[in-house]
Amino acid sequence: MPKQSRVMVCVTGQLTCERLIRAGAELAKKEAAELSVVHVSHMNQSFLGNPMEGEALEYLFAISKEFGADMTLLRDDNILGTLVNHARKIGATHVVMGVSGQRGESDFSYALHAALPHVQVFVEHTGL
Repeated sequence: MPKQSRVMVCVTGQLTCERLIRAGAELAKKEAAELSVVHVSHMNQSFLGNPMEGEALEYLFAISKEFGADMTLLRDDNILGTLVNHARKIGATHVVMGVSGQRGESDFSYALHAALPHVQVFVEHTGL
């Protein structure tokens, strides 16, 4: 029996991450895959301490539900390691993440792909 495909979408606490969820949903539909959304926050950062971030996460949760996805909120200072562990835990076969083109962000996507060599990583650029 073939393994069920699962698309994991990585979001931040920004409203613009809606486009990542939509891209993940489109990919999940194409691949007949399950859709999962994840947000990782640093340990000393409050999920909902910033009203703008709190509203954005609530909005992204609603968008996730709209596409039949679960949304997981995690806390850890090792963002990369936490995403890798979560991807393995849920059996992700595809990862969708965003990048604004700022220095170091492409390194993050390469490191994620290196840690998950059998997972297809799709990077959506914001053009900022």
